[in-house]
Amino acid sequence: MHLIVGLGNPEKKYEKTRHNIGFRAVDEIAANFQFPIFNFQSIFNAQISKGKILNKDIVIIKPQAMMNNSGLVIKKFIRNSKFKIQNLIVIHDDIDLLFGDIRISTNSSSAGHKGVQSIIDELKTQDFTRIRIGIKPELKVQNQKLKVNTTDFVLKNFTSDEEKKIPEIIKKAVEIIPVPLS
Repeated sequence: MHLIVGLGNPEKKYEKTRHNIGFRAVDEIAANFQFPIFNFQSIFNAQISKGKILNKDIVIIKPQAMMNNSGLVIKKFIRNSKFKIQNLIVIHDDIDLLFGDIRISTNSSSAGHKGVQSIIDELKTQDFTRIRIGIKPELKVQNQKLKVNTTDFVLKNFTSDEEKKIPEIIKKAVEIIPVPLS
């Protein structure tokens, strides 16, 4: 059985922010593979849906704790359901990747992403898979540094031009989900 977690912030005001692209990606996975609607389970503080992808049992979770406390939700769920941490896939935004770039990482550090760091801290391992979706704006001048407050930037909505591209980016991210892993 595999566990796919989308990272984001649960409040309505964060719904379309850059930080919530993980939530949007797992919503798309659930829709594409006809999972039942997400159901809030207070014991885990998470929206959860269960279904199958390629005949593999899959659980999709959207933690309802704020992003930086995602690890608490995932730890509790894994402990209670006896998932193998190696079957965990976390989908999240990445400010170090250009907008729309997608990378898969396994057994890697958080690179400063506080939601991912929370998961690593709570699980006491980084031995899980991450699908990183780039949110960094393309800069017009080569070698120009992004000079913004990271927290402010990730909590802002995508621009209207970026928003038009989101469905295709999410579609690409969904297509590379490494299921079945084993």
